[in-house]
Amino acid sequence: MTKPSLPQGMRDFSAETVRKRNYIFNNIQKAFELYGFEPLETPAMENLETLLGKYGDEGDKLIFKVLNNGLNDPKNIDKATAGFAKVLEGKNTTELTERALKYDLTIPFARFVAMHHGQLTLPYKRYQMQPVWRADRPQKGRYREFTQCDADVVGSKSLLNEVDLANIYHHVFTGLGLKGYALHINNRKILAALAQICGGDLMTITVAIDKLDKIGEEKVMFELKENGLNDQQRKTISSYLNIIGSNADKLDALLKLFPSDAMAMEGIAEIKFISEKLPEVNLILDPTLARGLNYYTGTIFEVKAPSEVKIGSIGGGGRYDDLTGLFGVKDIAGVGISFGVDRIYDVLEEMNLFPPDLQKGLQVFFMNLGEKEANVSYNILQQLRGAGISGELFHEIAKMDKQLKYADKKSFQFAVIIGSQELQTGQAVVKTLSTGTQEKISFENILTFIKT
Repeated sequence: MTKPSLPQGMRDFSAETVRKRNYIFNNIQKAFELYGFEPLETPAMENLETLLGKYGDEGDKLIFKVLNNGLNDPKNIDKATAGFAKVLEGKNTTELTERALKYDLTIPFARFVAMHHGQLTLPYKRYQMQPVWRADRPQKGRYREFTQCDADVVGSKSLLNEVDLANIYHHVFTGLGLKGYALHINNRKILAALAQICGGDLMTITVAIDKLDKIGEEKVMFELKENGLNDQQRKTISSYLNIIGSNADKLDALLKLFPSDAMAMEGIAEIKFISEKLPEVNLILDPTLARGLNYYTGTIFEVKAPSEVKIGSIGGGGRYDDLTGLFGVKDIAGVGISFGVDRIYDVLEEMNLFPPDLQKGLQVFFMNLGEKEANVSYNILQQLRGAGISGELFHEIAKMDKQLKYADKKSFQFAVIIGSQELQTGQAVVKTLSTGTQEKISFENILTFIKT
């Protein structure tokens, strides 16, 4: 007999969990639509070539590849064996796999825009709320299947889009009660200028910088040394990593570090423009923020959870002015953000921020006390359902104690009791389960009573 189990990093969701997740989804969706975004869905699987090479070497390793059909067919054995030999050499091969589960929503969105740009009205603003998959090591706040909620704008280079996206973050997180969130911001142009004045490789430098929170400055410097950066180059990077103070202080420090670099000046000006239009947002200029540089070209966002919970990033995004160029469609500017719903869920759970009334999913429970009684009860139940009131009739005749325990476990608000005596009088006993109080209500007035 097979013991029931789940793959690592995968989860089932109970009714209680689904309601809590829907609470998050609904808040995010309302904010997206408030700011003029429209929905889109893309398939779970993409062609492997669509995804590979878009997330860097580390990201490529985390893509779930789907084996081709028919590999166990005897006539395909030689092809499969040759394919596995290539995989063992670290190569990808269409002999084994041509498709993969999507790693995020951004690249599939870029693929969609590239395929349909001639029919889209630009700027095109879309939101997408779907699961994605990563072959990551499962740990707290990190799963192999999780849901992302993205909002992107393509066809516009205006920085007002960044302002809108930052305001969406603020709208959602304050609405969920996460007033202690922090929206970190940086700009790829500043990081590119750092690499330029150091004379080092941008990706080498930023990959190391991105590990700062996890391994500390000393180990970052050691990694840079291992990658060939000399003492002076590492000294410049150390000065950059130790820029502190208010946002204004950091901007001043960056201006002094890059006094005549046009690219850095452009990145600094963009951050200044965005920050000046977001007085209510907890925006933190973070020169060490270096996520997603494989496709980000300007602004970079990352949302950190309140400091009292140790979960880290709960959202992020940035500008990718030539992302569709990966698919042969040039010069379509884009910028987007993503919400990590599963991590947001963990934060709200840990901080006890879910509303207490979320579990009141069902309203009225009808006891089953006999065939005639059940027929009358069901007719009344259907009237209530017609008026938008949820309810249920117990599936069989059983002792009242058993039925009430069932109603209590499912968090019904009311129990309606119609037995032989109630049939004679035309009055049901309606019990409020949270308080235990009960009243006699005529059959025709049950709907009015429940509504009030």
